[in-house]
Amino acid sequence: MRIDKYLWCIRYYKTRSIATTACKKGQVKVNNDVVKPSRVVFAQDIIELRKNQINYKLKVNDIPKSRLGAKLVDLYRTDITPKEQFETQELLKYAKDYYRKKGVGRPTKKDRRDIDDFTDKNE
Repeated sequence: MRIDKYLWCIRYYKTRSIATTACKKGQVKVNNDVVKPSRVVFAQDIIELRKNQINYKLKVNDIPKSRLGAKLVDLYRTDITPKEQFETQELLKYAKDYYRKKGVGRPTKKDRRDIDDFTDKNE
């Protein structure tokens, strides 16, 4: 089975075209080699893919015949992603929480006081 179709079948990507695009961008590796979307996947291959700033690592157990339900995915792949990848994602989430999004509007009173305190300390 093609790598893009496999990643779509085991529900790592919502559509097959998104999986194909990820392969073309070099975000998918099979056995440490960057692959094209047409690369054939076999059992026991190790797939590394980057999605949402996390480097997932998967081991192919078997090849499905078609797209699977979410409960059956674990029969066809083993997730061997290091736990550190998810911990760094948590840290990024907390770092982004503090900043206001662009276009949210005027700063609140608390935001203005924080800005004033910051500028007073730097002078």
